[in-house]
Amino acid sequence: MNLSQRALNVQASPIRKLMPYAQATKAKGIKVYHLNIGQPDIPTPPEMIKVYHEFSDKVLSYGPSQGLEVYQKSLVKYYAKHGVNITTDDIIVTTAGSEALTFAMLVVANEGDEIIVPEPFYTNYNGFATMTSVKLKPITTHAEDGFALPDDAAFEKVISPKTKAIMLCNPGNPTGTVYPKEDLIRVANICKKHNLFLISDEVYREFIYDGLKHTSVLTIPDFEQNAIMVDSVSKRYSACGARIGCIVSKNKELMQATLKFAQARLCPPTVDQLAANACVYLTDDYFAQMVAEYQSRRDLVFDELSGIEGIICRKPEGAFYIIAKLPIADAEDFVMWMLKDFQINGETVMAAPAEGFYATPGLGRNELRLAYILNKENLKKAMHIFREGLKEYKKTH
Repeated sequence: MNLSQRALNVQASPIRKLMPYAQATKAKGIKVYHLNIGQPDIPTPPEMIKVYHEFSDKVLSYGPSQGLEVYQKSLVKYYAKHGVNITTDDIIVTTAGSEALTFAMLVVANEGDEIIVPEPFYTNYNGFATMTSVKLKPITTHAEDGFALPDDAAFEKVISPKTKAIMLCNPGNPTGTVYPKEDLIRVANICKKHNLFLISDEVYREFIYDGLKHTSVLTIPDFEQNAIMVDSVSKRYSACGARIGCIVSKNKELMQATLKFAQARLCPPTVDQLAANACVYLTDDYFAQMVAEYQSRRDLVFDELSGIEGIICRKPEGAFYIIAKLPIADAEDFVMWMLKDFQINGETVMAAPAEGFYATPGLGRNELRLAYILNKENLKKAMHIFREGLKEYKKTH
């Protein structure tokens, strides 16, 4: 029997595919500092955990396909605080941001249609595109200029009759780039000119540093019919296992179509929605402390990287990732070598090779994504090991 071409084509996660090497290293008694995956170490809010402990319904029944009304109403209030004015009719709660992104692709594109996405991009976009039979059309951004969006001509060059949408991640995973308002308006104008949707992945909206402000696609004037926002609680509340997200748009026809996909999977998780609902009412202090912590971690990692000769990277403005272009030929080989052959005092480091975050073959081979999700004490140790390992690796490779 043969598997589907879809199953054969789907990309292995570059974030997770080297985990067997890490497990083998740990089996030898060596500690691995994981900078390869965006799993925050900041505690999940106790308000959220309390909901899980206190849930007492005798039957855990189906909820509405579009999400629990109490949570939808809370989300309306949450987004209003961020200048996004919507109603519950504009929201469909999803099983994490992953399902929201999949729904967005399903609802805007037919099999073989194209979605333009700046690369490097969140690697699972590749998986969602394969699942939905959509083709991602990359538009390359570069480490040298902080992965800024290219000019209008670069977008125009890749638009074809099959193009249905442009997709952005803002702030960016894996780059940490925050797109300024004028760039979003520029891309929105391109979308209006060519009758395209703009899918905006805004999962990291709170993670903005240096006094910058986040601009939501839903705040762009005269753009309601083209704008689709995707969101998630995973990183915002350090609750990656909760699997609650949403898709939001004022385009009523689009949302009615999306609801049919939501009905086909029945409903998002009930208890997790209630837990996420409790977090909507956290005080601003929660986010202020969290952002301050991540900004200090970012500064630590960037300062350490800046001291390495030959590395190219710009200080990220958001999220909790940084991509560094290394003075070596093969970043994946370097990661594997670190896990197998290099330790300091029984400790080593794992990062994510960046090649898998690109759609254009050959790009990103000498780049790594590091997630600064460890406390500063461990992060400092990890960066010391990383620097010494790179120095040693370059002597023999």
